[in-house]
Amino acid sequence: MRIGNRTLGARLRVVLEPDIALGPGKADLLEAIRTQGSIAAAGRSLGMSYKRAWGLVENMNSDFATPLVRTTKGGKAFGGAELSETGERVLNLYRRMEVRTDKAIKTDLAALRRLLRDITKGK
Repeated sequence: MRIGNRTLGARLRVVLEPDIALGPGKADLLEAIRTQGSIAAAGRSLGMSYKRAWGLVENMNSDFATPLVRTTKGGKAFGGAELSETGERVLNLYRRMEVRTDKAIKTDLAALRRLLRDITKGK
């Protein structure tokens, strides 16, 4: 998963409609929900509060025709969350777009990086 500007290359943000976007943060959250099985655990793994993670899930669920994340209530068996079929499709499409973007800009990115100052020589 990517965090901040520590990963070289493009960080894709796709605006689907005015005020509806999908970017690396939401994609990472969906991926974390897939692996953690919980919105709270997914948020923690990304350094995100439960409230923030839950708010993003609610927004994504309302933005798409069908919810991306399904939840089960807590209790003795504890609650949980998983990606719906639509959630899996959205995440896979976004990740594919990231790969294609990286390939499309590879040469130009290398040219840009060659224009940077040499940080090994000091400031």
